[in-house]
Amino acid sequence: MKKLLLVFFLGVGISGCADLVRQPLTPVDVKILAINDFHGNLKAPEEGITIVDPNDKTKKIQVPAGGSERMATLVNELRAKNANNIFVAAGDLIGASPILSSLFHHEPTVESLSLMDLEVTSVGNHEFDRGKDELIRLQTGGCHPKDGCKGPRPFKGARFQYLAASTINTESGKTIFPAFYVKKFDGIPVAFIGLTLKGTPNVVAPSGVKGLEFKDEADTVNAVVVELKKQNIEAFVVLIHEGGFPTGDYNECPGISGPIVDIVKKFDKAIDLVISGHTHKAYNCVIDGRLVTSGDKYGTIVSEIDVKLERKTGDVIYAKANNLIVRADTYAEDPAQTKLIAEYEALSASLAGRVVGFITASFPQTENSAGESMVGDLIADAHLMATRAEKDGGAVIAFMNPGGIRTGIVKRPDGKVTYGDIFTPQPFSNSLVTLTLTGEQIKKLLEQQWLDQPKPRFLQISRGFTYTWDAARPTGTRVLSHTIKLNGRPMDMKAAYRVTANEFLAGGGDGFSVMKEGKDRHFGIFDLQALEAYIQANSPLTPSERDRIRREN
Repeated sequence: MKKLLLVFFLGVGISGCADLVRQPLTPVDVKILAINDFHGNLKAPEEGITIVDPNDKTKKIQVPAGGSERMATLVNELRAKNANNIFVAAGDLIGASPILSSLFHHEPTVESLSLMDLEVTSVGNHEFDRGKDELIRLQTGGCHPKDGCKGPRPFKGARFQYLAASTINTESGKTIFPAFYVKKFDGIPVAFIGLTLKGTPNVVAPSGVKGLEFKDEADTVNAVVVELKKQNIEAFVVLIHEGGFPTGDYNECPGISGPIVDIVKKFDKAIDLVISGHTHKAYNCVIDGRLVTSGDKYGTIVSEIDVKLERKTGDVIYAKANNLIVRADTYAEDPAQTKLIAEYEALSASLAGRVVGFITASFPQTENSAGESMVGDLIADAHLMATRAEKDGGAVIAFMNPGGIRTGIVKRPDGKVTYGDIFTPQPFSNSLVTLTLTGEQIKKLLEQQWLDQPKPRFLQISRGFTYTWDAARPTGTRVLSHTIKLNGRPMDMKAAYRVTANEFLAGGGDGFSVMKEGKDRHFGIFDLQALEAYIQANSPLTPSERDRIRREN
């Protein structure tokens, strides 16, 4: 890779300007538009995007943003600036999605992004929620094998190309999708290499990754670069579904940590640009001399990336990025997207609008300082009620993984809770599993909330189970054993307890490997059925005090 001039959104450049001026041929200007972690949010998420208040840097504000209608408008406006353009993504376009997408097996989202002329995307971990065969169907088209065709028209599959450089079908030994995509701009080829995180099996149910192997991210990319260089390609962009945790606002990067840092440092120096995702964060960074971007989540940001290609060598000699918020008060709704949404809403209205109960106040997803959320309490209680009877598993405790809770439940003016309202917080349709763990194993399970985690993952717990953790103690010893109680009584470390979790968590998902040791497994109803039954039986529901998990220091 030649000397690369990186210009940030603040307009601060580094050395190399003189080199650009002396180029005998005018460089080729290319505009790359990028998104990540759309998660089927065809309609703008209620929470919008949280950013630093421009009028008071010590505060944060929420800005209404996102959704396919306004995102399409912004993409079209940006595309009009330069005929040499491409619209790409870094995975998790589907999965963990609102009911409008999930009810139709994410066909609406694939149609929506195809309408926007998305050209290529890496696979994310959520693309595997329903296994490789279902993902291949979304690429190629056809009716769902179980539910058939439910949409307003025959499903033709994605007009964009999925890339999966590191995902191997163990039976064939080949990648399930192409490893790369090459597009020429004024005759100069640019290679886009797409892949997901190596740890995908840790964050997807075993059924979703059956028959698949996930290779190391950097090793995979570097091997592909070697092969592409033989084709005289010198410009390389990586679309990777893995990310980092920045300290700054959505369009800057005063500091970043997390897996993406080490991965980028291991990349071949030929890699010019990295478009990342997975962590649901927004940043505009330089890591190891390479521009690295991420665009938050749910279509709230489009990353506008401008690069210059040297005509003689075909290499990238300049790159800058600008994360643009898809503001609700700035961009009009794209008519084609509005039409598509209306078509699917008409088909889903009877199910999504069905009233299942009532609440007196909202159940937000926000965790307190100890790690407990009101909607987490609600879901855990629902799972316990559904499996408490002996015939249903005989559970005494229920755990819910926080990653499986996508939103809270917002109170409507009339207090009604619809099926669509309860679908959105937990859209995975996981079966509930009740299994036996000892008190000692439960203690280890709680300690795994900090072990080998990118950030603490606080399990949400059912009523009657309580404990205290100490933030000053070393990882692995933070939970105070004498505080672990069930219905007010200290837990016996040698005794056996029946515990309920969703199928993903019960399989050791999100790094909670102790769950895999659970014995005498009983499979029950789906998590969504449990939540619906609980709300129906207990309406009107009022949020309880978040006092199940306590924190010291």
